[in-house]
Amino acid sequence: MTKPLFIWAGGKTRVLKHYAPFMPSSFETYYEPFFGGGAMFVHVMNTYQPKNVIINDINDDVMNIYREIKTNLGEFQQRLDSLESQYLPLSKDDRKKFYFDIRHLHAWNYQEWSKTFEAATLYFLMKTGFNGIYQLNKNTNGRYGTPSGLLNQKDKVYDRNVLSWWHNALQNVTILSGDWKDSVNDDDNGFFFFDPPYRDSFADYGNGFGDDALTDLLDFADKQKRVFVANRADDDWFEDQSRSMNVHYFDITYTAGRRRRTEDGFVAKKAKEILLYKTDRVTVA
Repeated sequence: MTKPLFIWAGGKTRVLKHYAPFMPSSFETYYEPFFGGGAMFVHVMNTYQPKNVIINDINDDVMNIYREIKTNLGEFQQRLDSLESQYLPLSKDDRKKFYFDIRHLHAWNYQEWSKTFEAATLYFLMKTGFNGIYQLNKNTNGRYGTPSGLLNQKDKVYDRNVLSWWHNALQNVTILSGDWKDSVNDDDNGFFFFDPPYRDSFADYGNGFGDDALTDLLDFADKQKRVFVANRADDDWFEDQSRSMNVHYFDITYTAGRRRRTEDGFVAKKAKEILLYKTDRVTVA
């Protein structure tokens, strides 16, 4: 089954079942202004085949991965295969050293690289880094600084079939990397999926998104006919700001990023999420 290209903290693969009853019946244009790992995009492309798709994220380095897979898959994969072939034969200790060496080069030597070479290198790091976290460090030049992951890959670092699906799916997609407002416009025939950084999140991927920004987003979302706004529900803030949108809560266990310290070590953290939505479906289960 097709899946996102990488694990993403706050990714929506495991919560799509909670969204399913509220999905629109049809739409012509799909907008996703906070793209991240693109789990909803996978579902939309497989289920709806919209005529127009506009995706955006403020993280230009991540969006460059999508651009390069769309336009330069062969060269992208060649760099990945080179890294993979060097990495897989290594012991775990040597894999860790290799990871940090590549991370250092990505942080400090990237200006000597082509965009394709840079994107493929970052993709390798994200596939071997820690648990879907996208961390920016001073000692990595303000660039990707996530620690290494478990480094237990057996025979491959990435899935060629998944990469091929994304290459095909992105061909008629507009890929942007800027402010969310520049990727949307009022559209009676569109479906908008807003998944902004979690409110009061410890991880903002280098870009803060406070309550004033969320209020602007909700003002825009409230004017649309088909819209989802997803976030964590630590309090009643979003429900109080729901305007004319419907509200749905559900429980979730975070498997990427958020861990709770216990006497037995770190365990996945349980939380509650909220979905504000409008739909054109006649009935909602």
